[in-house]
Formats: sequence, C-alpha cells, structure tokens
Amino acid sequence: MDFDLPEELQMLKDNLRRFVDTELIPIERETNDGTEFLPGVQETLEEKARDLGLWLFDVPEEFGGLGLGHLSKAVMWEEMARTIAIPARNASIFGPRVSPILYSLNDEQKERFLYPVVKGEKTSCFCQTEPEAGGDPGGMRTSAVRDGDDYIINGHKRFITGASHADFAQVVTATDREKGSRGGLTVFLVDMDTPGITKLRQQDMMIADRPWEIVFEDVRVPASQRVGEEGDGMRAAQSWLTEGRLRHGARGVGVITRCLELAATYANQRSTFGAKLSSRQTVQNMLVDMFQNRHQLQLMVYNAAWRADQGEDVRKESYMCKYFGDEMSFQAADRCMQIHGGMGLTKDLPIEQFFRDQRSMVITEGPTEILKMALARQILRDYGE
Repeated sequence: MDFDLPEELQMLKDNLRRFVDTELIPIERETNDGTEFLPGVQETLEEKARDLGLWLFDVPEEFGGLGLGHLSKAVMWEEMARTIAIPARNASIFGPRVSPILYSLNDEQKERFLYPVVKGEKTSCFCQTEPEAGGDPGGMRTSAVRDGDDYIINGHKRFITGASHADFAQVVTATDREKGSRGGLTVFLVDMDTPGITKLRQQDMMIADRPWEIVFEDVRVPASQRVGEEGDGMRAAQSWLTEGRLRHGARGVGVITRCLELAATYANQRSTFGAKLSSRQTVQNMLVDMFQNRHQLQLMVYNAAWRADQGEDVRKESYMCKYFGDEMSFQAADRCMQIHGGMGLTKDLPIEQFFRDQRSMVITEGPTEILKMALARQILRDYGE
C-alpha cells in the first residue's frame, strides 16, 4: 500500500503550486469581480496556462484533450483552489469547461453541441434545480411531453449558473413523474434562443455567483436533441455528479491548505498582550484541527480518485468527499477568519471570499443531509442483516 503520489503527479503538483504562488496569488484581488474575469485577464492567464502544457486537461484524448485521470484532476483542482484569482464557479483558465454529459452524445449531437464547446465556439449551462426540486430530483416539475417528432417542455428552473452567455442548456425534465428519479427523468439539449425560454432574473447571492431563474413555456425541442432514451436522465448525469463531488473534496483540500498558510503566518507575526498568537493554546488547537482535517480529506479524495481511475464505483466515497470536504473547508475559513480578527473580515485578504464560497458549497450539488441520507441507505443495505 503506497500513499505517495506517483512521481509524475508529484511533479505536476509542484509545478502547479509554483504557478499559483507566483502567477495567481499576487494578483488574485485584481482578476475578477467575483463572478467573471475582468476584461483581458482570462486571455492572459490562459496563455500562461497553455505554457504549462495543461490545456483541456479534463477533456478525453479522443476529443482533443489531455484526458487526465481522476487522481491527476484532483491534484489540479486542489492546487488551483488555493487562490481566489479564478472565480469558484463556471470559470477556467485551462480551456472551456465541458460537461461530462456531452461525451455521451451520439455522433450527430457531438458535431452540433460537444465539439463547438471544446473549441470554445459555444458555451452551455446545466438546468436541474427548481423551486420545488433542488436536492430531490425526483420531485421535478419541469415536464417534457412527446408531440410527434418533438417534445414540449414546460417548467421553471432556478440557480442556473452560466446562463448569461450560454448558447444551449442541458435541461433535466420529468418524462414520467410516477417513476421520479428512477427512470422518469430525461435530459434535453435546448438552444437558448428557442421560443418560449425566458430568463426572468439574475439572483444576487452572498457568494461570488449570479445565477439565473429561467421559465420554459411550451418550448418545442426536436426528439433528436434528447440525450439517450427516455428515462436515462439520472444515468446520463451520474458521471457528472460523481466527478463533481470529487472536485468539491479536492477544492476543500486546497482551501484548507491556503487557510492554514494564512493563519499560521499571521499567528507567528501577530502579538497580543505581550505574546505571539502562535503561543496561545486556543489558536494552536484551531491550527491542529485544520491540519488534521486536511490530512483526512486529502487521503479520502486521493483514494476515491485512484479507485475511480481503476474503474470502480465510488459513489459512496464521493458522497463523503463532498460533504466532509465542504464542511471542513468552511470550518477552516471560519477559524482562519477568527484568528485574523478584524483583518479577516476585510477584502484585503481572500479569507472572506473563501468563507462565503465554502459555506455555499455545503448546500450546492448535494446538501450534506441528503448525501448522508443516500449513504445511510447503502450502509444499511450493505451491513445490515
């Protein structure tokens, strides 16, 4: 049993660490408005990212990318999460973000939707969450009803990140409400300029995101734009969901690492009542808890990612990576803020943004309580008599 990263992955990690430290952290308060890059910034950073040889690192080789495995991607997500230079949601400097669902399309659909995204000619958004169905997709109300060679979609989606500039949406719909998430959901690729689509409003959030609320009224979509067969919606989304949970865990490792760096440095510098903060047992305990949580989380993420690369089903492990990573990274941001006192509340430091972003991660893409409920069902099945 070897817990060390392979040599090539350790080199990747070291190179990314230097890149983040020298190119991103020094300018992290000057690159974006919290939601999008400022004019000219993304192009500059993308050029530097290309020089690292990591362009399209998460796109399979058959589609023109590097096709890195889950463990390699976890290392990248971890290191990049140490800085707020890149907005936390729907932004990348290593090429367009491609939803894994698009890799499962048929050849005709790939030509129209996948390849333009990979080339940077089109962007997409993912429409699942609804006012009555967030973490419970089985309660989805947005419906798709067959009408000849088309489907008619009606419904209401909200918290849709990236809809501002999206050319098309991956819309999760109910095609059989009685079956719910067990064969009753279907995904469609819907052009955003299709008649009947209305972007109601952008919602101001406490986090660095301004997602959209969208209404679909008698939106006619050709059956040729259905992903897979009717009822394949959750199966199509499963790879995206599992990888997304691993990404949450890896991001958590990076955030805790940066909070440790900031907190330990400040504790060694700051004096109160004639002694360094680092001499206070309360502060020491905070740092130790952060360090321990980081160690546990990194082992969990690396193990789950490695097992995914071996073709294993890691849904249970991904649940734990997601909720433990989000909870512990938010706790780390909170402790780091407390150690910094008033300075932690300012925008001179990245702590307040880590605090807001990581608090939101506990809710999005699977709240802690729902993931624990799903995990409990499997534990009872696997270990109960």
